[in-house]
Amino acid sequence: KNYKEKISSGKHFHNVLCLSEAKGMDIKMIGSNIKNIVFDMGRVLLDYDPALVARHAGASEEETALIKKYLFGSEEWLLLDKGTITEEEAIRRIQDRLPNERLRKLAKECLDCWHEYNISPKPGMEKVVRDLKAKGYRMYVCSNASLRFRVFQNEIPGFSLMEGALVSAEEKLLKPDPAIYRRLFEKFDIRPEESFFIDDIQENIDGAKACGMDGYCFADGDVEKLREELGI
Repeated sequence: KNYKEKISSGKHFHNVLCLSEAKGMDIKMIGSNIKNIVFDMGRVLLDYDPALVARHAGASEEETALIKKYLFGSEEWLLLDKGTITEEEAIRRIQDRLPNERLRKLAKECLDCWHEYNISPKPGMEKVVRDLKAKGYRMYVCSNASLRFRVFQNEIPGFSLMEGALVSAEEKLLKPDPAIYRRLFEKFDIRPEESFFIDDIQENIDGAKACGMDGYCFADGDVEKLREELGI
């Protein structure tokens, strides 16, 4: 072979060798400086469907759509997550907007027990948490959630392996307000540049990045893609 052929052959061999080696390695997308993984809860660790509790209560499809709109899609639902309204005040205000007594009764029943029906562990996420723990990461939850969070927190996959949870209602702050991320860093004494955030809403990821914490938008719910991003 002439000189050019030898160089080309050598480059080809090197590339094949690198690819071969890479196949046997964990290709981690997050930085080696990352020590902490911060999870959102809803639609990340837990699946969430606001229609389920209404259907359990015997609501028709039309009634279910109204409950989703007037209860779970209401300003009061956000205020519960922010911790600035009680459940009693929230349901009173919601019921005032509903057109009949049956819907008012349904709304109350759905608010009382939504957590028993609307949430379930997201398949594959407990293994994600366990694998991250095995690699030495510290893990946390940062969620927009009402005070009801503490009632069902042990339903969260791998929650017992985590260091703690920052709940919006307890702090009276909501993502993506920069103050909630700063409170997260303060509460758990973690550094933003050593932390990685997983949320299903891009706006919340952008808010975290603005505070120095990188992240991944899990909007598609694809657990395998998430595992690739995390290098597990």
